Amino acid sequence: MAEADRDDLISIIEEDDKTTEIPTILPLLPVRDVVIFSDMLLPLFVGREKSVRSVEDAVNGNGFVFLATQKDPTVENPSQDDIYRTGTVGRVLRMLKLPDGRVKVLVQGLTKGNIARFLRKRSPYRVQIDLLPEDLAEKVTLEVEALMRNVREQSEKILALRGEINPDIISILQNVDDPGKLADLVASNLRLKIEDAQSLLEILKPVARLKRINDLLSRELELSAMQAKIQSEVKDEISKSQRDYYLREQVRAIYRELGEHDERSMEIDEFQRKIKKARMSTDANEEALKQLKRLEQMHPDSAESNVIRSYLDWLVEMPWSKWSADVIDIRKARQILDREHYGLASVKDRILEYLSVRKLNPRMKGPILCFVGPPGVGKTSLGQAIARAVKRKFVRISLGGIRDEAEIRGHRRTYIGALPGRMLQGLKQCGTSNPVFMMDEIDKLGADFRGDPSSALLEALDPEQNFAFSDHYLNLPFDLSRVMFILTANLTDTIPSALLDRMEVISLSGYTEEEKVEIARRHLIPRQIRESGLKAKQVAISERALRQIIAEYTSEAGVRNLDREIGNICRKVARRIAEGQLQPAGITQQSLAKYLGPAKYIPEMDQEASQMGLATGLAWTQAGGEVLYVEASLMKGKGDLIITGQLGEVMQESARAAVTFARGYVKQARIKLSGLDTQDVHIHVPAGAIPKDGPSAGIAMATALVSVLSGNAVRNDVAMTGEVTLRGRVLPIGGLKEKALGAVRAGIKAVIIPKKNVKDLVEIPPNLKRRLKFIPVKTMEEVLENALEHSKKDRLRTRGKSAGN
Repeated sequence: MAEADRDDLISIIEEDDKTTEIPTILPLLPVRDVVIFSDMLLPLFVGREKSVRSVEDAVNGNGFVFLATQKDPTVENPSQDDIYRTGTVGRVLRMLKLPDGRVKVLVQGLTKGNIARFLRKRSPYRVQIDLLPEDLAEKVTLEVEALMRNVREQSEKILALRGEINPDIISILQNVDDPGKLADLVASNLRLKIEDAQSLLEILKPVARLKRINDLLSRELELSAMQAKIQSEVKDEISKSQRDYYLREQVRAIYRELGEHDERSMEIDEFQRKIKKARMSTDANEEALKQLKRLEQMHPDSAESNVIRSYLDWLVEMPWSKWSADVIDIRKARQILDREHYGLASVKDRILEYLSVRKLNPRMKGPILCFVGPPGVGKTSLGQAIARAVKRKFVRISLGGIRDEAEIRGHRRTYIGALPGRMLQGLKQCGTSNPVFMMDEIDKLGADFRGDPSSALLEALDPEQNFAFSDHYLNLPFDLSRVMFILTANLTDTIPSALLDRMEVISLSGYTEEEKVEIARRHLIPRQIRESGLKAKQVAISERALRQIIAEYTSEAGVRNLDREIGNICRKVARRIAEGQLQPAGITQQSLAKYLGPAKYIPEMDQEASQMGLATGLAWTQAGGEVLYVEASLMKGKGDLIITGQLGEVMQESARAAVTFARGYVKQARIKLSGLDTQDVHIHVPAGAIPKDGPSAGIAMATALVSVLSGNAVRNDVAMTGEVTLRGRVLPIGGLKEKALGAVRAGIKAVIIPKKNVKDLVEIPPNLKRRLKFIPVKTMEEVLENALEHSKKDRLRTRGKSAGN
């Protein structure tokens, strides 16, 4: 405000104070976030329409307006209950209309008042007030004088802490002698809460108001002191950091003058040596030098410097140009594979083929092999044997249950605790860029909101792309083309097709009884004897006992449970020797139950004799091949089909197709049946708690149905596998070797297979072919000829024809 304007304003105020009388009916101006005291002069910005009209009424009248505070400042249209009753009569000294529609007014508080009643409730408010005259102190006592001095001193301290003190304010505080005016002056500049300021306004006795303001000043002084202390500590902390930085720089300068190096310079020099020694790619070398320069310019204790330091550690420790020299001796590699793994001829042949090509073409890209087979067949240990055969480092990671894409590709460096993915971690761990890298349980990867890890593997497992694999943490291309990747899985159904297409799948079907005996003799028994602390001469297991363990105590495609049972025997022998019985232990068929208890599995068929409506199928599971019994029965009903045994949709469709074929076959064979349409057909597959699916049990279902419809029993020593059509054709299936092994374990003598699966018999070992008779068939008529008992089969063959003939 200009000097002339201020003088004019003062003269107006003095003149009005002498001549004007305050009316009792005034326009009401609700104010927010402030309580106006007597003798208080302040500008207000008025924006609400009702409030602007109140100001205009005051200016058009005698200039007086009643100023009352809202209880809740967020209410736009306050009602009578939203406004405090006690307020201040003010005078509008200046009014200025702004371009945005608001009004800026300068008001002066004159005296306190109380709203007696609202005369006009519509916009704007008009109220009748009762003036509240100030109680005059009779005499300023010594106590009041001391109280006033205390209020002045505390006010000066608060202003000093806030940095707002100046000589004019000190002079004003010293010249106010009235207790009430001093209390109002201090309260109007104290930044009190609305509730505290309003309660202070409503106190009419000057001394009581002064005591109240003294209490509020004490609290405000403590808050201001605490705030000043916090700001001072923050400033001191910043100053300390700057001081430490300058001191470190001075120490570095002193070391340079002395020709020595400080710790930070030594760290930078060490990184430079490591970067040079790492022989990185061009891009990686440029990025490492760039980050090192940033680290050199940063404060050593900053968070960002720790991130860069960790990043540089990873860069210099990665095997950019380190690899194992291949020592390829095909004959020696063959000896190593044969020594450590019995059987698995096709797998060994594929590995030796790779080594042969590698010997002739050292620049060939690493293969992506996937070993698929049931548990316990030696997939993981085979990978270790391959690494020893080619004299490379071996790295193994398990992918089972991983659902986070960052486990494969790493985290961005912006995250706290970020790390590269497991692939680069494995390469850093082994220290070479061409190890044998095994990824176990590839079929058990998951996907959720954190990404799809199998999709992140697509780049790493593609020989055409992985020469420039990019990890999110390093964010630099890394060459994985020299790595020999070996993956393992129990089945390929859950592996995404795009990922499966990048692999060369090698199936490990499982072991026959003879192979298990050899594996136990060569590997399992010696290892368990050694791990139990025994000597070879202290325990001997006869071959018959070993075969009995395989047949009656285990039922698996692999040898893991066989290994456990042998270990169980060795532990019991070790306990006996530890107790003082030093004579060697000979394990025979007769003494086997003493060590392992009663037999856990019965290899023979469940039924002692052939039965009607009971056929034996063959199924393939993740654990290998197993027999699958199919039961069929007729009962009175409405010709419905009942299917039980927790069968999947494909198997239920096979059952319906089998029923349709059986009805047509019985009709073609002219078998007399009474009321077939009034009987329900019930097909049940035992082990109802185990889910089952697939079409390969179709001919078993059809055979069981024809058996029960015609009264012919199904041979109990014959199992069958194949998909059936409505016309009685037998379609091919998969997993023939696994199913054949399961049939041998169950004591089956003959297996009926589709004609189109004859080509798969080359995979069956010769000793397995000697124990099983394979019967290829093209139609259900041939199945029935070989599966049903001879007593009525001849009559069926002469009369019957399959539905497709």
